[in-house]
Amino acid sequence: MTILLLIFVLQFLPKVYHSIYIMRKMQKVTGYIFGTVWWGFGLNLFAYFIASHIAGGCWYVLAIQRVASCLQSECEIKNNCNLMSLACSKEMCFHFPWSSDMTALACDTNLTSFSQQNVPACLSGNGAFAYGIYKGALPVISSNSLAVKILYPIFWGLMTLSTFGNDLEPTSNWLEVIFSIINVLSGLMLFTLLIGNIQVFLHAVLARKRKMQLRFRDMEWWMRRRQLPSRLRQRVRKYERERWAAITGDEEMEMIKDLPEGLRRDIKRYLCLELVKQVPLFHGMDELILDNICDRLRPLVFCGGEKVIREGDPVQRMVFILQGRLRSTQPLTKGVVAECVLGAGSFLGDELLSWCLRRPFVDRLPASSATFECVEAAQAFCLDAPDLRYITEHFRYKFANDKLKRTARYYSSNWRTWAAVNVQLAWRRYR
Repeated sequence: MTILLLIFVLQFLPKVYHSIYIMRKMQKVTGYIFGTVWWGFGLNLFAYFIASHIAGGCWYVLAIQRVASCLQSECEIKNNCNLMSLACSKEMCFHFPWSSDMTALACDTNLTSFSQQNVPACLSGNGAFAYGIYKGALPVISSNSLAVKILYPIFWGLMTLSTFGNDLEPTSNWLEVIFSIINVLSGLMLFTLLIGNIQVFLHAVLARKRKMQLRFRDMEWWMRRRQLPSRLRQRVRKYERERWAAITGDEEMEMIKDLPEGLRRDIKRYLCLELVKQVPLFHGMDELILDNICDRLRPLVFCGGEKVIREGDPVQRMVFILQGRLRSTQPLTKGVVAECVLGAGSFLGDELLSWCLRRPFVDRLPASSATFECVEAAQAFCLDAPDLRYITEHFRYKFANDKLKRTARYYSSNWRTWAAVNVQLAWRRYR
């Protein structure tokens, strides 16, 4: 039995280890998902805080009104105070019965000082006057601390809304009963919204996570079936993680490809227009040309260390860098190699633009004069050769002018390299 158990463990241990390895690699990818959940949870907490502030403020105002009613009833019984003095502009002065220092809380001369027999009975809550849900506000009203007057009502509102008003014991006062009903219904509504939003967020998280797990599982199964070496497997996993993190689990182009042409064009214009305007080559283009460019753009994701295109390969697309850096390596004569780094706003594959504008037209794609390799993870969008040819053919009046050609040569890494070489050669000949 022990031998069979050992065989079972040895058989499934590599699979368990591999699953743990994949899950660790996916932690970086799923970080944005948990960030979305925390953002939604924070919005619900903020709604709870605002509702608690409103409920606590109303509770404090109504409590002051009940205290004033108590004072009014006491004055009517005693017949020894002026009711107009209750609406004073400054704080209402009174003395607690246990206070020995009678001068510390002396009132101003323009205010009525209530006797110790009526005011403490209303503010202590031990009298015959029924306060109901406002009894807890008496220490707040008698406090001279501004922080207590602000924070305690908020705490009362949060506690009441969170417990659906279970601790409320209202009196027969109609306004108090209505206020208690509103608190209970508001707590139920906020709790329902919180549970609903959490359910929506969890559904989105689980759906995307499940989709990611299925794709990773299918990719692992395919690599094992084709017996790819470990080096290629690591590169595939790295690309999938960075691609998933870049697109945040949604294939935007796949989602809008079946929409009507006008709606799809408007959506792609909204998504890509600002990105296209960041490329210096497209500065000054007409809106019609920019709309056609946005409609044919395709997003790309590159991993660090991957070669985008090699020297001598046919240039099949023109790539515009949005984020990240690429290194251009261009061999010159006698073993000299020129290197430069391309950043956001740069482009590569400008040989394709010259190929589209060439007359007579040649069907053979041009060859790349340099090797482009990613220094770090990069995001870009591209125009494939047929799409670029379509745009240059239909808007040749804009692409065939000398200004655009000079702009393309100025920002082209190939033209910059050969310009630097010519300047150096001319300087050496002069020397």
